[in-house]
This record gives sequence, C-alpha cells and structure tokens, in this order.
Amino acid sequence: MIPSVNLGWGRTTFSARPRSSHRLLEGETVMSVNLRLSALCGLVAMAVGCSSPESSGVKYGEELTLAETTRISQILDDPESYVGQRLLVEGTVVNVCEMRGCWLELASDRDFEKLRIKVDDGVIVFPMSARGQKARVEGVFEKLTLTEEEALEQARHQAEEHGTEFDPSVVSGPATIYQLKGIGALIEDQE
Repeated sequence: MIPSVNLGWGRTTFSARPRSSHRLLEGETVMSVNLRLSALCGLVAMAVGCSSPESSGVKYGEELTLAETTRISQILDDPESYVGQRLLVEGTVVNVCEMRGCWLELASDRDFEKLRIKVDDGVIVFPMSARGQKARVEGVFEKLTLTEEEALEQARHQAEEHGTEFDPSVVSGPATIYQLKGIGALIEDQE
C-alpha cells in the first residue's frame, strides 16, 4: 500500500501514488520522476543564488551598464590614463556627504586609498546609512584643476562638511582633483 499524508487542510491529501491523469512513461518510476524534479529544483535554486550583484541592493541614478570592474588602486596608480573614460568601480563606502548626499568615497582595494564619487546635486542623493556598505558605481572619471582661490574654497567647503575648523595655511596654490562623476550606483542591502 502506498501511504498518503493528511496535512490538516481539510480533506486535502497528498499521495505518492500517481493519479490516473499523471501516468508514468514506459520504464519510468515514481523515483525517477522525483529525482528529475529534485534536480530541476536544485538548478532553479542555484540560478537564484547565483544571480547578478544588481539583483540585491538599492539602485541610485541610472542602471549600471558596464560588466567589467576597474580596480580603484589601478586608477589611482595612473589617473591621467583614465580621464574621460566611463568606468565601473566597487568598494566599501567609507564616507558620505552629510549635507546633501551628493558624494561618497569608496575604499580602494589597497589600504589607505579611496576614490571620491561626485554626483549632480539633487539628482542622486546617497543616504548616510550607505557608510560601511559595499557599492558598485558607474561614471566618467574626471580631472578638476583648481586655481588657488578655488582650492581655498574647496578646502573651506570640505571643512564645513566634516565639521572641522578651516585652516587656510594647508592650501598652498592650485590643486588637481581626480574623481568619478557618478551616474549610477548600486549599494547592497543592509542586513
């Protein structure tokens, strides 16, 4: 006798015996059908588990379109060779603009390095909760050349953002800044 199980849902029972409408093919056994179904379920579970990184996280701005990631350390080793290029970078968010969420900094794959990601004010707003999360960001790498006055203003603005006292003596002339002009980002879900 083939056992059936009552799951307590009224009169619904599930039986290991195939119904007459579910006939087995010649040479097929219930066990072979169950093995195939188990294998199919396993493949589906693997596909869900191996989905792309874009599948979990919060998206900001445009969709990420690049597949290949450029290491931040590689960019910082020779920034001039990346100016004007569209890049995809990834790293841990180490800092976020506290005033408007208009920039964030990603830790490099090499210790004590980071890359600033600047976005258009109000177009993308990064939350403070992104700090400590993994992020993938796509954008165009740019070089900004600041005059001495612009460098002073930039340093003053950064001191204000970080809540520190501004010391004009730390700025000594024109400055060059390299950053990624972000157009899209994916920040992993917080757990």
